[in-house]
Amino acid sequence: MTKRAAILVAAGATVAGLVTAVPSTASAPPAPSAAPPAAAPLSWKGCGTKTYPALQCATVRAPLDHDNPSGRQVTLALSRIPHTAKTSQGPLLVNPGGPGGSGLSMAGFVASSLPGELAAQYDVIGFDPRGVGKSTPALDCVPEYFEPVRPDSVPESHEAERTARNRAASFAAACGEKHGDLLPYMDTVSAAKDLDVIRRALGTPRINYFGYSYGTYLGAVYAKLFPERVRRLVLDSVVDPDGVWYEDNLAQDHAFDARHKAFMAWVAKNDARYGLGTDPAGVEAAWYRMRDAVKGRPAAGKVGPAELEDTFLPGGYYNGYWPRLAQAFAAYVNDEDEKTLAAAYEEFAAVDRSGDNGYSVYAAVQCRDAGWPRTWSSWRNDTWQAHRKAPFMSWNNTWYNAPCATWPVEPLEPVRVTNAGIPPALILQATDDAATPYEGGVTMARKLKGSSLIVEQGGGNHGITLSGNDCLDEYLVDYLTDGTLPTGGGSGADAVCAALPEPKPAPATKAAANTKGTTLHGLLGFRG
Repeated sequence: MTKRAAILVAAGATVAGLVTAVPSTASAPPAPSAAPPAAAPLSWKGCGTKTYPALQCATVRAPLDHDNPSGRQVTLALSRIPHTAKTSQGPLLVNPGGPGGSGLSMAGFVASSLPGELAAQYDVIGFDPRGVGKSTPALDCVPEYFEPVRPDSVPESHEAERTARNRAASFAAACGEKHGDLLPYMDTVSAAKDLDVIRRALGTPRINYFGYSYGTYLGAVYAKLFPERVRRLVLDSVVDPDGVWYEDNLAQDHAFDARHKAFMAWVAKNDARYGLGTDPAGVEAAWYRMRDAVKGRPAAGKVGPAELEDTFLPGGYYNGYWPRLAQAFAAYVNDEDEKTLAAAYEEFAAVDRSGDNGYSVYAAVQCRDAGWPRTWSSWRNDTWQAHRKAPFMSWNNTWYNAPCATWPVEPLEPVRVTNAGIPPALILQATDDAATPYEGGVTMARKLKGSSLIVEQGGGNHGITLSGNDCLDEYLVDYLTDGTLPTGGGSGADAVCAALPEPKPAPATKAAANTKGTTLHGLLGFRG
């Protein structure tokens, strides 16, 4: 294990102590039913695409309230690439994260990205979790909630802060009015129990599970509720289960700012292409001057400060976007080109109808899963404290989650995912991941007995397997082939892979093409 990984392992328990949210008054999640009803067999139909011609689709019904299995039902949309080998290793359920991310395309992506001989041994299953996408009913609390131009995320006065608070509170109220019958059942425990409905419908005693981002927490919760139903468990870019969800978001504030600074340093390193200077601090200062400029006059009438942050946030998830973002940055600063910046906003940040759905589910699940501060002064003080050190997106992130301050449904207790009853799990984590900082992978590895932690040293992308790193993919393939895991011993990483090289600056006409791994990161989305 390298020095960087060792330092972060030692820091693994520090993030969760940043702030304490108001304790939840709800009870811990109930245990799964001892004798769940039999699920109807699935009726698979061809729904192939040009990219994934073998894709099949089906639906399964699940109880809205798993404590009342004969009551109202929801419908879950499924996808599948069926196994073709003579011997099958069973279903491999795949999830891209969120909460709120659609997983139907994940089946085709994972099946096509694994070696053919291995993929042929699995029925790769994608799914839209309850409330998401083609699953019904689907949530959409406030259509066009992110329509530009929004208020500046950093409040310059009490009045501006009050306006933003009221906006977030109105979203929460609208959710309660429109989906009040669904919100008590929009949570990770219910989604995990849905996975077991899917398992029963597939007719298998155990599942294999592969989750990215929030999907790692969903998988860990499933494993806690149904340990005997887990065959193999892969967690890539791991949520810190001790910080769900308020503290995890505070940790993101600092991690995304660090990743943004890394992007600024990359732009400075490539001054010959972008012409923004060779000093990273100077480049960062130019970015904030751009922010000030669009505050006074939104670029192309649609990119104000909040939209600018949204546009550059994806660069914190995946450095393959850096050339395209740098091109837009340089065009605006050097040439007063607003159209290129607006085009980048449309590409990376504009929210469509599926995005409205995704955000509604994100808010519903995170606000229900765990307690959030109900006193606004806690949010304000914590955000200003973060903003002073990490100004890139601290306030933006606060407003994204602020509906939870007035959510109309009481929170549950977070699930304690510590588990000694499942087979060894494979955990993969980049040291500089911003969306799920490194400490989360360390914490999860400690909680899942016998698990193996694979570290991408110096990597800053969110979602690191099946994205071009052969070293990481070898560990994934070995594990999915026969359960083989590296064992380094001790409390540190069991194996370390070097990060991929940083992207190269692309000519203006090819900036969007320099995006190895874009397929995966397009499926994972942002904020998850």
